[in-house]
Amino acid sequence: MTGIQGAFGQSFAEQADFLRRKLNLPTERWDDIKKSAHDRAFIVAGAQKADLINDLHRAVEDKIKAGLGVDDFRKDFRNIVEKHGWHGWTGEGTKAGEAWRTRVIYETNLRTSYAAGRYAQLTDPGLLKRRPYWQYVHSGAEHARKEHKAWGDARLTLPHGHPFWETNYPPNGWGCGCTVRAVPAPEKDAATAPPKGWDVPDPKTGMPPGIGKGWDYAPGAKGATPLAYLLEQKLFKLDARIGAAMWEALAPAIDMERELQWYGTLESWLKDPVIRGRSAVIGALSTETISKLTARKLPIPKTAEIALADRLVVGRKQKRHEAAQNGLTEEEWRALPRILANTKRIYHDTRSGNLIFVADGSDALTKIAVEFNPAQLKKTPHNQIDTAFRVSAEDVAASIKGGIWEAL
Repeated sequence: MTGIQGAFGQSFAEQADFLRRKLNLPTERWDDIKKSAHDRAFIVAGAQKADLINDLHRAVEDKIKAGLGVDDFRKDFRNIVEKHGWHGWTGEGTKAGEAWRTRVIYETNLRTSYAAGRYAQLTDPGLLKRRPYWQYVHSGAEHARKEHKAWGDARLTLPHGHPFWETNYPPNGWGCGCTVRAVPAPEKDAATAPPKGWDVPDPKTGMPPGIGKGWDYAPGAKGATPLAYLLEQKLFKLDARIGAAMWEALAPAIDMERELQWYGTLESWLKDPVIRGRSAVIGALSTETISKLTARKLPIPKTAEIALADRLVVGRKQKRHEAAQNGLTEEEWRALPRILANTKRIYHDTRSGNLIFVADGSDALTKIAVEFNPAQLKKTPHNQIDTAFRVSAEDVAASIKGGIWEAL
């Protein structure tokens, strides 16, 4: 082995675990997700089909685990691209472009997985007790970034909990091969404080000095970030069709996590029954619903997420809502994500343009109706539920018969 893989060698357990736990996410751009979100997500800019991303992820993981290099990954990349008919990727069309793109994909995952694996080792409680300091080790690259070389030359040594490591734990840019080692105490003449201005962002990049754009995080430090949170953050940026497909593909893996997250959110809202403009993603449009909207030439929302504002939940506790008899119970609010996910009867309200999700309620004579406005209202950053209420079966039938609600 030569080059970077020769330096890093055979993968180790913590590195392999980091790669295996990553969630495959479709994406358009490399910066669709930020910083530590990469701890939970495997992305390849421009790759949006689930099978394509899955094959690329497996190829990267297998080659790194086997201690192989980028040339071996490159062969797999060509086969995967041909198999899935993937076109339009940056670098396509020339040997140099392909060489650059495959090197970026492979070496970025190699370096970050190595760094994350080392982070897991360095933060082991037993090791931290014996070696609570971390020392910056420069890669020795011929064309070194001046800041990286300076930190290495100074043998910069700081406590493991120092804020410096939150943004400057390597790698600190594309191609950076710097590392960190644990030591019991600073060596003689080693720098024990970051250089002045280390945390002042560069006005051109917004990053700390010496840190490449998007690299101001410690790989592996946020590996426990909930998958549900990661998915929700990405939904706002994806085309509705892609977002809907992603939500459906990942649902089996994160349903329980997402449900528990919603329980916690709902509980916090009920404990603080004041409308504060809070919002939570509780579902997403299905690919089937989007296809039906398209077939009927109805408006398609820009994104797929369905969010709920705190005003609908806590507003019922205010006096002006106390007389309402058709509001949802706390149990039904808690179950709302499942209601949305399992509801098959969806109608288009011809007057408001809303989508109406009608589900069976706890009372056999009533239904739960959720009016969802997919019009991307200017006053909200994403798709919001307008109202959620109980409605009789008779009223549902009357709305359909009167042409107010049209079944999708």
